[in-house]
Amino acid sequence: MKKSLAIITARGGSKRIPRKNIRPFLGKPIIQYSIEAAREAGVFDEVMVSTDDEEIAAIARGLGAQVPFMRSAGTSNDYATTADVIAEVIDSYHALGMTFETCCCIYPTAPFVNAEKLRTAFDLLMKDPKAKSVVPVVRFGFPIQRSFKIEDGLAKMNWPEHMMTRSQDLTPAYHDCGQFYFLRTATFMEEKKLYTDHTIPLEMRESEVQDIDNEEDWRVAEIKYRFLQEKQGN
Repeated sequence: MKKSLAIITARGGSKRIPRKNIRPFLGKPIIQYSIEAAREAGVFDEVMVSTDDEEIAAIARGLGAQVPFMRSAGTSNDYATTADVIAEVIDSYHALGMTFETCCCIYPTAPFVNAEKLRTAFDLLMKDPKAKSVVPVVRFGFPIQRSFKIEDGLAKMNWPEHMMTRSQDLTPAYHDCGQFYFLRTATFMEEKKLYTDHTIPLEMRESEVQDIDNEEDWRVAEIKYRFLQEKQGN
């Protein structure tokens, strides 16, 4: 059994941003950031890209990633989950006679992922024998207990009992960064869950997190990335 596998999920179809996974992000294909981070982390026995697209596969191989098999049609549609893709990859490697103690699913549009974060996540997973997964999270910028919903055109509080509660007295809430998931392979294949009853959070700063679902998101991500690069250079 090998120690760890990096799985970068990059199907060809993308409706909101065409060819999103290989579109240039500040001068290079956005998938390159994920591949480079995984290769530089030094914790993976293999870095692979799961794709149904020959162009993406060729770019991935050119960047040093492996594409030992293509993704099936069943995990390339709009309804396949990340867990479905990971399970298919693990099963496909098992058919080739290769097994891994841990695996890390890295999204191809996650330029804020770097080698240090992946090493930290790997160490957290390995140091806690009870840990089943490690997930990067970011704190909501405003207390969700004082959030609103809109009903019949009117703003109504989700939790009106907290209308007058001080922010500092409310429990902070966090959400998934949508960057990567480090998993114990055997446990994942049993439960097929990214979050389990023993998931360790790896907290990120807001400046290191950006969903990229449309053109505005893309521009904001580039601004944030430039900001971080300039900050590190000072």
